[in-house]
Amino acid sequence: MIQTMRRNKIPEVTLLFWIMKICATTLGETAGDLLSMTLNVGYAISSVILISVFVIALGGQLLSKRYIPVLYWAVILATSTAGTTMSDYMDRTLGLGYAVGSLILVAILITVLCFWYYSEKSLSVSTIETFKGEMFYWTAILFSNTLGTALGDFLADNSGLGFAGGAILISSILALVVLTHYFTKISSIALFWIAFVLTRPFGATFGDLLTKTSEKGGLGFGTKGSSLILFAILAALIVYEMNRKKIESKQ
Repeated sequence: MIQTMRRNKIPEVTLLFWIMKICATTLGETAGDLLSMTLNVGYAISSVILISVFVIALGGQLLSKRYIPVLYWAVILATSTAGTTMSDYMDRTLGLGYAVGSLILVAILITVLCFWYYSEKSLSVSTIETFKGEMFYWTAILFSNTLGTALGDFLADNSGLGFAGGAILISSILALVVLTHYFTKISSIALFWIAFVLTRPFGATFGDLLTKTSEKGGLGFGTKGSSLILFAILAALIVYEMNRKKIESKQ
């Protein structure tokens, strides 16, 4: 019974899951920038605030006994916003730069996944049956989203690709991952984590594309306008997911 309840706390990985994940991570980018830069709170204080929100949301998720779309995606969004400010603090305030910051975060993420596999003998996201496994899951998500911000900023600012070019590159790699999933026998778990990491830099570059001015290669919606648009889309998708779950439970 305990195993079933824990397994049901994680949503099924479908096309809708990936659409919601990209929307949430893009919103995390724009909302994180809104707090740290537009509202001039600063990276350090923003990181403390958003990590606190993440801890509170995660506590609710860990205490829950089933998959609750609002709660689950609130934690995903919290990891995205916290990841944005954490990355910016490392790369800009500490002066590490995007490349060095990305390498450090890659090392941390790989370490988390290695410890997870050593402890649980699996990196599966559909059969998380222990509290420890769930903690590893959310830790990996937090650092993958933080890494994604650093990679996205690196592609947009340092690679010469620009915001649109960075988004096109990441989306092309994601398309390759999808093709690999359907036409090869490469581990679906490995492909999931590759895709999960890559959707964050896609969200980061897409978020920059939405918020930056046309002079800088963006669409000029700003952090406030972009955040409102993305929040409305994500909220609508969560409502759809909740209604779908209700219909399935009655059948």
